[in-house]
Amino acid sequence: MIEVSTPGKLFIAGEYAVVEPGHPAIIVAVDQFVTVTLESAENVGSIQSAQYSSLPVRWTRRNNELVLDIRENPFHYVLAAIRLTEKYAQEQQKELAFYHLKVTSELDNSNGRKYGLGSSGAVTVATVKSLSLFYDLELSEEEIFKLSALAHLEVQGNGSCGDIAASCYGGWIAFSTFDHQWVNDQAQKQTLTALLQATWPKLMIKPLTVPKKLRLLIGWTGSPASTSDLVDQVNQSKEVQKNAYQKFLDDSKTCVETMITGFDSENISLIQTQIRKNRQLLQQLTSLTGVTIETPALKKLCNLAQTCGGAAKSSGAGGGDCGIVIFKQKSGILPLMSSWEKEGITPLPLHVYFYGKQEKNESKR
Repeated sequence: MIEVSTPGKLFIAGEYAVVEPGHPAIIVAVDQFVTVTLESAENVGSIQSAQYSSLPVRWTRRNNELVLDIRENPFHYVLAAIRLTEKYAQEQQKELAFYHLKVTSELDNSNGRKYGLGSSGAVTVATVKSLSLFYDLELSEEEIFKLSALAHLEVQGNGSCGDIAASCYGGWIAFSTFDHQWVNDQAQKQTLTALLQATWPKLMIKPLTVPKKLRLLIGWTGSPASTSDLVDQVNQSKEVQKNAYQKFLDDSKTCVETMITGFDSENISLIQTQIRKNRQLLQQLTSLTGVTIETPALKKLCNLAQTCGGAAKSSGAGGGDCGIVIFKQKSGILPLMSSWEKEGITPLPLHVYFYGKQEKNESKR
């Protein structure tokens, strides 16, 4: 049996701008996981996820294509990952086989409500990784990212694929997305093998060194948000306000690049300054587009953090979900957690996750 676990993610900075090629974000992988198990099968395979149904969905093959035996299925990301990874496997002269695939996730709470930790990205990466092992494909981290990104975009159609990068690489990363149009064009012209080996324009995935005294605290407002819907809304608005939107992109790029310098020089104060700047930029984006990124609950989360000496902002698409706080000392963390709990904000006991090791932060009592 093959078992692969991939971590969820949280955006630290650079949201919305990161969907434009070459505009950086900072993202962390967190120690809540999607796990995919794969067992060999004969003639008929199955896909199962406790998040959707306790019963497995059975599948077979028709002309080397995986075919489900029901019309409606909730496994779109898994199926896209299977299709592309198996296409690559066939290009490597691998014989396709049957298997039972099971998905379990820690990225939702016990009631199935999403924390905003990137479950769709993590399950895509876990599926690609498990099939890479099953077919003995020996994919590199970058190739796993590229296959997963192709699968994810096939389903979602928008987004930066930063969650894919975090799930692939772990730890703290600086990331900018690739030229999606170039990749789509090349996908029509060359083999998948050649596309994975090609240099994708504008793509950057850079592991960051974290200052030893930096502390990350994560709060959850209990209001799940749809990233793809919010990104769509911003995309519609930006067409009307092109000049103002371009200024937002330029300012976000400068802000995040300065923050990356803060990591490189282990300057926590600089990182905190840029976190506050990035929060202001997202507030300006709300004024520009009318899309609510920082909800009242997220505003409260951030303002309480400021009073305790932290630098805070919404994480990801906003509209609910999580906020993040950067501290350079431990002293303000416990008072903030108490203040949050009084306001109905849940401190999440998450740590930054590194493949092969784990860095603990102070978000656990």
